[in-house]
Amino acid sequence: MEEKRNIFSKSVLIEILESALGKTLGEVDKNNVFEKTKLHPKITGIAGDVIEQSVLGYSADSYQTPDLYVDGQDIELKTTGIRKSKKRGINYEAKEPMSITAVSPSKIVNESFENSSFWHKLDKLLLVYYLYDSDTTVTAAEYAQFPIKGYQFHEFSDEDKSILIKDWELVKDFIEKLQLEYDCPENEYYRLSSELRSKLMMIDTAPKWPNRPRFRLKRVALSTIVQKHFGTQLEQLPVEYKTFRDIDEQLQQFTVLYRGKTIEELISSDYLDIKVKLNKNEDVNKSITEQIVTKMFGAESKKISNIEVFKKSGLIVKTITQTVRGLRTEDTKLFPVDFDEWLIREQIFEESLVYSDFSENQFLFIIFEEPIEATKLLENKFVGFKRISFDEKFIENQVKACWLDVRNKVLNNQLIESIIYNKDGSPKINKNGMVSTTVNFPKSREFDVFLRGTGADSKDKPVELNGISMYRQNLWIKGTVILDMLNSEDFI
Repeated sequence: MEEKRNIFSKSVLIEILESALGKTLGEVDKNNVFEKTKLHPKITGIAGDVIEQSVLGYSADSYQTPDLYVDGQDIELKTTGIRKSKKRGINYEAKEPMSITAVSPSKIVNESFENSSFWHKLDKLLLVYYLYDSDTTVTAAEYAQFPIKGYQFHEFSDEDKSILIKDWELVKDFIEKLQLEYDCPENEYYRLSSELRSKLMMIDTAPKWPNRPRFRLKRVALSTIVQKHFGTQLEQLPVEYKTFRDIDEQLQQFTVLYRGKTIEELISSDYLDIKVKLNKNEDVNKSITEQIVTKMFGAESKKISNIEVFKKSGLIVKTITQTVRGLRTEDTKLFPVDFDEWLIREQIFEESLVYSDFSENQFLFIIFEEPIEATKLLENKFVGFKRISFDEKFIENQVKACWLDVRNKVLNNQLIESIIYNKDGSPKINKNGMVSTTVNFPKSREFDVFLRGTGADSKDKPVELNGISMYRQNLWIKGTVILDMLNSEDFI
């Protein structure tokens, strides 16, 4: 057996890490690892260096084998940044995806999953969490102020391992196919990340070829691990789904069972049996459609984000209604805007949260048809499902354009609030008597991806930028754009 330099017992590791909890990285840095940041203020990986060298007391290495040998077992140490989540009911989320190991085309085709470098790095993990407690990008030296919030010895469940096997095999099979079909497969490896994006459940590969890509655990998958560790409860489905194809096959069965049924028939069926309260119009709220999907899968949760397999794979449910003449061109709300993160001056788009939101998540559209215009939701009929993922070109051209426009206006003091006027030239007055205003954020008439505010009324403006109070902002996608995407996809 290869000699292991970093040998520990689990009990000793627990004792060491328990003594570090609550302390900052600077406070535990007994070996002065932060000293090197004086000459190298932008050095990366400083938090991991401190945990390795000052907390556990060993030097970094570049071996392919896991870092630690604990009670006769290999364990990979991952020092992981977490952020406070701004989503209701969620404590923390991962700061970024977790790098696993290099994607080596010459090596992976000769590996099995169990003996792969990928699985050797993921089989058993020691995750040490520090809180990235800043709304701006900080220098390496400023990591010293971040506290150590927790640690866990993590092993993937059998269900998670099954998903990881399928994901890894998709990458291996794709590379193997390129090697068989092309004399120079290296010229085709650039397709790796983009063509597999919609198929991979828990991992992705980055950066893009010709830069040597690495396997990564998606930020949404890592956030699920983080949130479960810190107490978030997620529902397990009665059936195991290892791939998006498995999910699609189940959705096909739901379509066969329920196509043509109205929402009223669906919620009152013996299988779904959803208890709802009608609103003042004797109708249901639009949110009922997501509960219909969760009930189809046999879940008790009303929201798909409370179901573990969907949360860690980044599947988000949206509803769209078509008339007898076709789909409506409704703008669709996607993600809330975190201005603290958006406005980090040194931020690189490909490392931003908005980039990971669009690249990691997929949208499951449940499609209904209204028999006549402006009918009650209860009377709309279920048609089927379509699944949408955003490709690299769309993210680079449309999402980035919106992101850059917002950053430019706020960071360069070009944000303007204007009064909205009626056709007769008089200021528009809201119901509460306040003058209606607008901010020059990206609008749908100019951008495919744009910002739109949401508030209870015109006084509900908790966000302040450059002295301008405004509604909470969300990213939306133009109705015609999402319609084109849906029309180009077959029903599942």
